[in-house]
Amino acid sequence: MVVNKTKKVRKLRGSRTHAWGSPKKHRGAGSRGGRGMAGSGKKGQQKMSALNNIKQRIGKSGFVRPSKVIINDVTINLSKIELNIDNYLASGVAIKSGAIYDIDLSKAGVQKVLGSGILISKMNIIAKKFSTTAIEKIEKAGGKAIVLE
Repeated sequence: MVVNKTKKVRKLRGSRTHAWGSPKKHRGAGSRGGRGMAGSGKKGQQKMSALNNIKQRIGKSGFVRPSKVIINDVTINLSKIELNIDNYLASGVAIKSGAIYDIDLSKAGVQKVLGSGILISKMNIIAKKFSTTAIEKIEKAGGKAIVLE
């Protein structure tokens, strides 16, 4: 019959010293070799050079902004507006009067219009925010950028 031996660690659980003798011994961080990256002597320098080769940083660095402070606007580019104009007409976000489209992007849940892409058709776009390039391109095409308050 096989006998399972209990390990020394299990036997010593609950004893104050874990067989180190006096309770004063093996108490602080010195018995563990320090805290964190302490003891950066000869061995520490070797450790740092190895970490630099992997391009890895140990410890905290920088500042993290609280998530409740960060505002992420829902954005759209002018090129996407140009591509989806038919969908906007069908859903009631846009109205066509003559050659000009009147688009209320707040109905589509968009807060900011960005100026990436080429605008061909004339559009009067209503949104909360516009980038400067978006305003220039809308006015160059013959439309207006109307800011909601």
